[in-house]
Amino acid sequence: MTREKFQQDIAPTLPHAPGIYRYYGADKKILYVGKAKDLRKRVTSYFVKTHDNRKTTRLVSLIDTIEWTITNNEHDAFLLENSLIKHFRPMYNIDLKDDKSYPYVVIRKEHFPRVYLTRRLIRDGSEYIGPFTSVFIVKELLSMIKETIPLRTCGLNLTPNNIERGKFKVCLEYHLGNCGGPCEGYQSEESYKANIDYIRQLVKGNLGPILNALKEELNGHVARLDFEKAQLVKLKIQALQRYQSKSTVVSSHLINTDVASIIAQEDDAYVNYMVVTEGKIIHSKSIYIEKKLDESSEEMLAFALAFLRPKFQSTSKEIVLPFPVELEEENLQTTVPLAGDRKKLLDLSFKNAEYFKQEQKQKARLMLKDRTEEDRREVLEQLQDDLQLTELPAHIECFDNSNFQGSFPVAAMVCFKDGVPSKKDYRHFHIKTVEGINDFASMAEIVKRRYKRLLEEEQPFPQLVIIDGGKGQLGAAMQSIEELGLTGRMTVVGLAKREESIFYPGDKDPLQLPYNGQSLLLIRRIRDEVHRFGITFHRDTRSKGTIKNELEDIPGIGSKTAQTLLQTYRSVARVKEMTLRELTMTIGASKARVVYEYFHPEE
Repeated sequence: MTREKFQQDIAPTLPHAPGIYRYYGADKKILYVGKAKDLRKRVTSYFVKTHDNRKTTRLVSLIDTIEWTITNNEHDAFLLENSLIKHFRPMYNIDLKDDKSYPYVVIRKEHFPRVYLTRRLIRDGSEYIGPFTSVFIVKELLSMIKETIPLRTCGLNLTPNNIERGKFKVCLEYHLGNCGGPCEGYQSEESYKANIDYIRQLVKGNLGPILNALKEELNGHVARLDFEKAQLVKLKIQALQRYQSKSTVVSSHLINTDVASIIAQEDDAYVNYMVVTEGKIIHSKSIYIEKKLDESSEEMLAFALAFLRPKFQSTSKEIVLPFPVELEEENLQTTVPLAGDRKKLLDLSFKNAEYFKQEQKQKARLMLKDRTEEDRREVLEQLQDDLQLTELPAHIECFDNSNFQGSFPVAAMVCFKDGVPSKKDYRHFHIKTVEGINDFASMAEIVKRRYKRLLEEEQPFPQLVIIDGGKGQLGAAMQSIEELGLTGRMTVVGLAKREESIFYPGDKDPLQLPYNGQSLLLIRRIRDEVHRFGITFHRDTRSKGTIKNELEDIPGIGSKTAQTLLQTYRSVARVKEMTLRELTMTIGASKARVVYEYFHPEE
């Protein structure tokens, strides 16, 4: 649509009223949805201004049709815009990157409701509290609830009629004190509902009223000299206080407030959002926003808050922001602090946003596949410098052994070229020359087979070889390389499994790379990939029956007996530790003697 056509045909028909507008391309696909206080002024601005942003210029050049909808007020326009963006996901609208599934605490809609953790938000009438950004926090919270409040965990249909008919009996949980026994009528529904009210407050972070009520209950028991009940209540109070002490306490003066900050760049932005309840941060969430046009920081922050506040079910009447933002939510006070507790909160939010930004950049560099050639080369140059390599490690290979419960071992090798996986060069190996489980000999075999083949086929050798397993496996690999006459053709290092230290052949002390440095992050990714590839191959091989358990090699022991031993003792190493009497109790005297004598011939 040309500027002249817009001015002649469209502009005179646009109303001076609040509403939303939709831009369509020639193929009738929606390009952009926006809201406006005054539709004519807002839409006209696209066609009369000279835009510095190339994306906006491109959008205007693609517009073929314009549609609009008048609303009663700006608030309605905001809601309509939000719903249309979610439904159509237009190409040029802001894109929020948030694809995670967060946990909720669900209170089931049933008699004597169960309370548990879930990631599935189902509209079944139950109450879902959350979401929580940390599974650890939710599990810790539920564990604390179990310590302090007796709840049922069974799936019985506890209707009044079923309880009156005596259909159920109390289980072990009742005798352990973890359940009040509602199935046999030992706990009334009113008493159970009071516990559910406590839990509802706990999950929402309101610990104050519960602690006060428990302290009053404690004083009542003490006044009646009922010290056993007083001790139980005291333990509940201590558990709540321990949980409260682990929360991030900001200020006892700030009761309920939200905090948000934004770090905006040319093409994207990072937003941090925090929910503060009773002076404690109960939620903290950072998200990435991908710019599509020349959106301002105010617009992006308003858009993010419209997404985050409903998601976390925030009911706060105040929100702390770095600058004034027009929010469509009614009765919500915005505060731009200059000092005090709110300013400290805002600084903390900025700190989280900055950390999130750096984390995202680091992850992007680690996942080198989607980065530019310059980015990939920068990481490889850093690795070359850290490991003091004579050549750029454009070709890296990594070896790992894999075995499980005494099964015949297999091995795997992965290949990275120019910093990204070269899956066509991945190799897996069945160990052929090694009897039993011997990681060192297995490593020597696969390294020799790999590089003997490259020699025969006159293929290029890698600049860097990583042996997963530390000094022992590294020594075994170097023995094979020396036998092939390849010493000096490539740099070979060992990677200790736990410490993530780098070993060079012949060196006493390992090299410790910076924990979150680009070099170690790349090495970790290569190591994780060889683990994944090796374990998958080992699992597939087991399922096809191409390897068997070491116990089946014992003369007179079949697969069923071997399976019984593994199911009982979990590993061959554990079977070796068993006494003759213990084995007899599992598989009988005759077979037990065969197994015992096989592993203990000296006795």
